[in-house]
Amino acid sequence: MSEPSDRPTVLRITEVGESILGRSCRTAGPEDFGSPELARLIDDMFATMYVADGCGLAANQVDVDLRLFVYDCQDDDGVRHVGHVLNPVVEEQEPGRRLIEASEGCLSVPGARTELARPERAVVRGVDQHGEPVVVEGTGYFARCLQHETDHLNGGLYLDRLSARDRKRMLKQTAERRDKVFAQRAAKAAKLAG
Repeated sequence: MSEPSDRPTVLRITEVGESILGRSCRTAGPEDFGSPELARLIDDMFATMYVADGCGLAANQVDVDLRLFVYDCQDDDGVRHVGHVLNPVVEEQEPGRRLIEASEGCLSVPGARTELARPERAVVRGVDQHGEPVVVEGTGYFARCLQHETDHLNGGLYLDRLSARDRKRMLKQTAERRDKVFAQRAAKAAKLAG
């Protein structure tokens, strides 16, 4: 029997329509914190996100029912933010907050992008893999990432924020582009395994 690889595993990314993407994920608890399984999952999620050219990835996007996301994202000032959050909660925003409309896509809706308004700033509170409290604050594109990934863990996709017409257009885009996106991901995964 061969030894398990220390290399992270690139996991399958769930797609729009799969039931795990439409329900809230399980809250991480003491049985999860500090476990080798959680550390491995985080490593695997980063590898999967990189192969798919993403800036964030939620656990239910790799078919794991756990309130966890990873991120490697730049803000609008070019500052790179890398990390993970378990049990994330986006702080309530004040009424009249400033919204920014920008292009948004999703690894679970391969190849589709559209303009979507989101608050320009986000603060997420949660814990790290050891159960220690973390607060992550982002502006611009990074704020969008934090909100997008937390939405996933609450059972939502960015498509849910669109009109029925725009949602239909995004589903058509993904149907047209899916095979090309998957071929690119497979080629990158093969290179990584190389």
